[in-house]
Amino acid sequence: MATASLVLDNVRLFPRTADAPTTRLTITDGIITSTDRSPIPDGAIVEDCRGALVMPSLGDVHAHLDSNRLDLPFRPHTSDGSLIGLITNDVENWRTAEKSITWRTNNALDRILASGATTIRSHAQVDPQTQLDRFHAVLDARERHSNAVDMQIVAFPQLGIVRAPGALDLMRAALAEGADLIGGIDPCGLEKDPVTHLNAVFSLAEDTGKGIDIHLHERGSLGAFTLGLIAERTHALGMEGKVTVSHCFALASQESNRERDELISLLADADIAVTTIAPAGGVLPVHALREAGVRVGLGEDGMRDYWSPYGTADVLDRTWQLAFTQGAREDADVELMVKIASLGSRSILSGCDYAASDTGLEVGQPGSVVVIDAETVTSAVMDRVPRQLVVHRGRVVARDNNPLNSGAAQIDDLAEDR
Repeated sequence: MATASLVLDNVRLFPRTADAPTTRLTITDGIITSTDRSPIPDGAIVEDCRGALVMPSLGDVHAHLDSNRLDLPFRPHTSDGSLIGLITNDVENWRTAEKSITWRTNNALDRILASGATTIRSHAQVDPQTQLDRFHAVLDARERHSNAVDMQIVAFPQLGIVRAPGALDLMRAALAEGADLIGGIDPCGLEKDPVTHLNAVFSLAEDTGKGIDIHLHERGSLGAFTLGLIAERTHALGMEGKVTVSHCFALASQESNRERDELISLLADADIAVTTIAPAGGVLPVHALREAGVRVGLGEDGMRDYWSPYGTADVLDRTWQLAFTQGAREDADVELMVKIASLGSRSILSGCDYAASDTGLEVGQPGSVVVIDAETVTSAVMDRVPRQLVVHRGRVVARDNNPLNSGAAQIDDLAEDR
């Protein structure tokens, strides 16, 4: 069924200079159909953007919507700082928050969407302690925002599979209820049994036909060893293009560039994607990854949660952090970080890479964009300028940094959600 066209009039498309000319962007049936001053289609909705810039909508493809304390009272950090300590601290405290888990996941997604992101991949913790409660909250957020974002959910065994008997059955149940991908975590460092862990993850993928997204905090030779095991299984099951490694700190901790480049080639050969949260430590070599054709996307991880006080749910702010940690100074480098945050994040969900010349605003591209009243793409990132409009597949879904249909506002803080 045809839908009305959306016309963004008087916009500048991915401008690199303040004097870039204005034009008209037309989106019909969710797809960009014109980028010139073609006549406005009959019945079109017209937004006069008054010279604002347009760039493709951003993505948060390593989110933990079920792990945040956004808009709740501040709590001092109480973990001992170890990985298992961070995990345990979250498990011990998440149910005692002032708002329900369903409200918190919806509120976080509201804020991510309003910041300009319409491509989301969220991990949802499943384990014997939390069962499917956190997954159901993330599923609820996806359903309430189904017209505003493209979103995938990872059934994520935060406590491990070997360490937490029963987790695999819960992951299988989550997949049956709508999870899109199978999670994994530190097969060596946390689980101490990489063969059993990875066999379980890849066997579940083979049984269900689902993709995989594995947290890999392991560094140095240990991380390189695990990456080799992941690539081996990816090739063996013909899963090229369906596996993502999150964080992938091994790439930033090899003893030489030669060893690092060998790992990048391994990822490229298996078409294994990588997501980063732009950390201060473990900075990914994104230029080398992109030059090798490895898909790279950006995420925020948890936000102001029991792991860390950092995180704002503003993906443009996280794009600035990516540029900062990568040492980007020239406009072209900052623009690359925007492409990683936008087109790269889309590639994580789709499994299809983008051309280096693409801006994501060509005719035939998805009509998912963000309108910002800034001089250039680089200045929009540096100043984290407020978002004027967020458009998802031809539908305005946020205006002036506010979602048009808030999921959190629909939810009463019910005791049974805690």
